[in-house]
Amino acid sequence: MSAPVLIFDSGVGGLSVARSLALRHPDIAQCYACDNAWLPYGVRDDVTLSERILAVCRAAVAACGAGALVVACNTASTLALDRLRATLPIPVIGTVPAIKPAALASRTRHIGLLATTATVNRPYTQNLIERFASDCRVSRIAADPLVVQAETWLAGGDIDRDRVSRALAPLWQATATSPALDTVVLGCTHFPLLKPVLEALAPVPLGWVDSGDAIARRVADVAAHCTGRRDGRCFTTAAADHLVAGFAEFGFTHPRRLALP
Repeated sequence: MSAPVLIFDSGVGGLSVARSLALRHPDIAQCYACDNAWLPYGVRDDVTLSERILAVCRAAVAACGAGALVVACNTASTLALDRLRATLPIPVIGTVPAIKPAALASRTRHIGLLATTATVNRPYTQNLIERFASDCRVSRIAADPLVVQAETWLAGGDIDRDRVSRALAPLWQATATSPALDTVVLGCTHFPLLKPVLEALAPVPLGWVDSGDAIARRVADVAAHCTGRRDGRCFTTAAADHLVAGFAEFGFTHPRRLALP
């Protein structure tokens, strides 16, 4: 068996990254782990959460014999990426909001950052804006309800379009300003799972940019040794029978409970 790339997230959002990686590099084996017992991460204090991320990632890397780790979560990346790289003997790839490619793509120089409250407010996000979008107007929209909608959808439930529309009202308003917003950063890995709904609800055509392709390219650069047959193993930290069918749609097996120290 090959040493797969492990994709880690607090919930199912990392499946959007798994999809991008599979499309670009179907020869790279993958496994998946999510800390659904602690979902959502945004309500935890940083110190406790950092320790939790380290513990879950270490256990998941050992469980699947990973040859590389993708931290497919903005919160986890900002809190624990350096420590993971210092303690794990494999490449570790983090996730950041795709502000740079969005700024490059925008014609009006007005972009939207659609993310969780934690990501919208982190100094790290402000630093990205200053570095890569200093000539742009950036409308920041905290849309935490979309995380729940993505989790519900993957579990086979219906998306509440009214709730999504209410969460995105500030984004739609920004498309009617001058200059009009024309490009949106999907700054949480859960959000690309809802992209067809977002496109259908948008009042005008918009460019939607996420981190999936950039992560896939980075994995190919540092994890060429992870080629082989698709692995497909899946690990969770709490019961996940309601997610079995959703995981299967992305090529992952029935989730197994991860043993934590």
